[in-house]
Amino acid sequence: MNRRSRILVVGDVITDVVAVLSGPLATGSDTAAEIRFSGGGQAANTAAWIAAQGVDVTLVGAVGDDEAGRDRVAELTRTGVDCAVERHEGYPTGTVIVLTTDGERTMVSQRGANLRLSAAHVDRALAGAPDAGHLHLSAYTLLDAASRGAGLRALAAARERGLTTSVDAASAAPLRRVGAAAFLTWIRDVDLLLVNTDEATVLAGGLDPGAQARALSAAARRVVVKRGAAGAVWVDRDATVSVAAARRVAVVDVTGAGDAFAAGLLTAWLAGADPRAALDRAADLGATAVATVGARPTP
Repeated sequence: MNRRSRILVVGDVITDVVAVLSGPLATGSDTAAEIRFSGGGQAANTAAWIAAQGVDVTLVGAVGDDEAGRDRVAELTRTGVDCAVERHEGYPTGTVIVLTTDGERTMVSQRGANLRLSAAHVDRALAGAPDAGHLHLSAYTLLDAASRGAGLRALAAARERGLTTSVDAASAAPLRRVGAAAFLTWIRDVDLLLVNTDEATVLAGGLDPGAQARALSAAARRVVVKRGAAGAVWVDRDATVSVAAARRVAVVDVTGAGDAFAAGLLTAWLAGADPRAALDRAADLGATAVATVGARPTP
């Protein structure tokens, strides 16, 4: 890490209700499951995994002025995350119901107070973190119209302050709703864009992962396509291409795997690792995440 080593992570704070199903969902009937309530949210998860690597990290987000919001902030603080999280009266803390089975997960979301994240709050958080060297944005902030101004301000303010930037594309369905052209305009010239294969297909079409990454590098300086069990691909504007294999582990719950992957990639890359080494570290953390229930590192 350089002298300004703190990472600011901007985005969602969520309560996850994770149901690991015993088999296929029996629509209209009962399906046995292991159910767990835990902290979630793409940005909050990534911040927790970054803190677990011993790197200074600040989470910028919003919760409701409710018990769930207080619990989410308290648990993040215990893991070493500095929380620049505002509470909003009259809005619930965001909640996601996660149904997971056979290595896949389906999410039902209530964005709640995450929609109240504002550009002014982002500016205050940046001003309060003079040691920040990098800003990582969960694209959920951009994909919701109510919080889009905060996401755009986060990227603009980071550039103004000389921070490097990264964006996780978040989710294919809302990307499809806002449209590839708009999204790629919003994130133009970020230093690093992370997408999974579904998101890459929305943004770049049905190409092979390397071609998708090359197409997206017209918008972002570096692109990583996450391919799940098939590994990951890194492409940048210097024509560097790196490929990493996924780790072979027993999959318990894929919730938060991409967030762990992002944390491993960022901490390694910002510390000076080359693309292959950064991808390897990302794969290690992603494998750790899928081997346990829940989206956060275990204590």
